[in-house]
Amino acid sequence: MGGGFGGLQAVRKLRRAQVDVTLIDRRNFHLFQPLVYQVATGALSAGEISSPLRGIFKDDENVRVLLGEVTGLELAAGQVIVDSLPNGGDARKIAYDSLVVAGGSSYSYFGHEEWRRFAPEVKSLESALDVRRRILTAFEAAEIEPDPARRDAWLTFAVVGAGPTGVELAGQIAEIARDTLQGDFRAIDTRAARILLIERDDRVLPLFPPKLSNRAARALEGLGVTPLTGRAVVAIDEESVTVAGAAGDESERFPARTVVWAAGVIASEIASALAAESGAALDRAGRVAVGPDLTLPGHPEVIALGDMVQVHDSQGRPLQLPGVAPVAMQQGRYAARAITTRLRGEEPPPFHYVDKGNLATIGRAKAVADIKGLQLSGFIAWITWLFVHLFYLIGLQNRILVFIRWTFSFVTRGRGARIIAWPPESR
Repeated sequence: MGGGFGGLQAVRKLRRAQVDVTLIDRRNFHLFQPLVYQVATGALSAGEISSPLRGIFKDDENVRVLLGEVTGLELAAGQVIVDSLPNGGDARKIAYDSLVVAGGSSYSYFGHEEWRRFAPEVKSLESALDVRRRILTAFEAAEIEPDPARRDAWLTFAVVGAGPTGVELAGQIAEIARDTLQGDFRAIDTRAARILLIERDDRVLPLFPPKLSNRAARALEGLGVTPLTGRAVVAIDEESVTVAGAAGDESERFPARTVVWAAGVIASEIASALAAESGAALDRAGRVAVGPDLTLPGHPEVIALGDMVQVHDSQGRPLQLPGVAPVAMQQGRYAARAITTRLRGEEPPPFHYVDKGNLATIGRAKAVADIKGLQLSGFIAWITWLFVHLFYLIGLQNRILVFIRWTFSFVTRGRGARIIAWPPESR
């Protein structure tokens, strides 16, 4: 279940095994989520970071891909219920001997779902296209706005959350305003745009070493981004975002017509279904508890992985694993090995995560990297970030296209996907 990083790796490792594999996803493509923000800022097109699942596995005769959404689980019967089928037919039950659940996560609005319509996230492709439309439309609106205060609000962009995605997104918006759109408009100076980066923690990139966080903050400020650390969002509406100190002290309202959400995640709803079926516990982020071999209590045939699980060791203590793509990828490969190991009548060893480090890009030739204690920043970290992402991107064609696009953008400071596309119901 799930064609994201974890599910994709599990299937790729099983396609040479003596098993039949069914991959179920409600999307017909694998999305390279670490680059979704570049679609949101016009640096890349949607097709350059997406790969059709059927295309990936077209040569693997033991792999079947089903387009649909898993809406129910019957663990005792060894079945999943798949609905939203493309032919409009009734829901179907799919039987299994082993089940790998890689449902992923979504952004959490911390109990304020009403903010979602004013502050879209950049975790899905559809939402990224909506964010791109909002960003580009804001400049167009400022161009024709006669009132100075309202014009300033159109030219103010707020990004909530200063983790890697938030930092990368804020840096990209700053480069759009400072470089890409410079000279394109007649009534406004896009370089006057204000980009706010709001973070509840006391520094940007809180999971990085403080030294790299400070370097990232200085690089952001050099691009024209204003980090607002130690601040929590308390209100968002169509025209503004209001923040207060982390302790809830005096609030401050910033007129901003474009707000993007990149703070906190919550597990997929399928985690709750797994917990209800198995009796496993859920944590505050909605993650289901799994054992050291990633299986559900009482169900060794069910392996759950990625952002939707909380892994426990053999003593029942929770392990602190970061919610990043490498964790899901390693767990997906582990799941495939566990299945084939059990087919041989053996038990797999516990899952062990190998931390290869953290990377975050800030802007043109600016990035930070923490690789096994080696702390890098600037151009070297940026080159490292480029090649790591190209390496993990699915599909040779996409790697070539993205490399060409990045090269062109670096030389010209341009962006090739500056198209404002409106949903059909909006026009």
